[in-house]
Amino acid sequence: MRDAAFDAEGSRIRWTEAPGAEPARVYVHGLGASSAVYHAHIAARPELAGRRSLFADLPGHGVSDRPAGFGYTLREHADALAAALDAARVSAADIVAHSMGGSVAIVLAHRRPDLVSRLVLTEANLDAFPPPEAGSSGITAYEEGAFVDGGHARVLEGVGPLWAATMRLADPRALYRSAVGLQRGSDPVMREILTALPVERVYLQGALSGELDGAEALEEAGVRVVTVPGAGHNVMFGRPDVFAAVVAGRE
Repeated sequence: MRDAAFDAEGSRIRWTEAPGAEPARVYVHGLGASSAVYHAHIAARPELAGRRSLFADLPGHGVSDRPAGFGYTLREHADALAAALDAARVSAADIVAHSMGGSVAIVLAHRRPDLVSRLVLTEANLDAFPPPEAGSSGITAYEEGAFVDGGHARVLEGVGPLWAATMRLADPRALYRSAVGLQRGSDPVMREILTALPVERVYLQGALSGELDGAEALEEAGVRVVTVPGAGHNVMFGRPDVFAAVVAGRE
């Protein structure tokens, strides 16, 4: 395990990695998740073998530190991830990112274009203020104090076992602020950044999640949209074969 400081207090963002050829692939998890849990089985597939692979846990999640004074906005998460990649001497990486992690990856590519050569996004949040059925909405329905003092436990009871298994590892205050930051979005908003980025961009949408809003406009801007049959929000679990093929550039 490796780590790097991401704030003035010396709090550490942590990641694990497997050695291999450059450019590296950097896997980034979603809200209340952990990168290795969601992506290690993908990186280990034969079609992806031989490339350096990093599994980073965003601040407040997994094995990374969870400072109480940190804001956990998309920009702050992106800057913390940049600190990890700088420490790891990574540049021009393939960023493979899920859900909120996809939003962070878009902001990272905007703020630090030297770190990103390709984005593979899985059901990334592209717009501010998502609909009420979005996972973050169940968290931000609380005030911060109420979420920390009991709401976190109630939300855990209401989500599926897969998400709960990693959400319970996230710091409640960090989880809440991350959800608020995700709902507020970025400036410019993530969709606007994504359409303007000059790098290769792929967006995976699980067919069971319904149609992707604005898919045609994304494709007109050069974003390749791949709808994955038989998969929902967690495409890497529902259809790991298709997921790995897209990451490998074979789909």
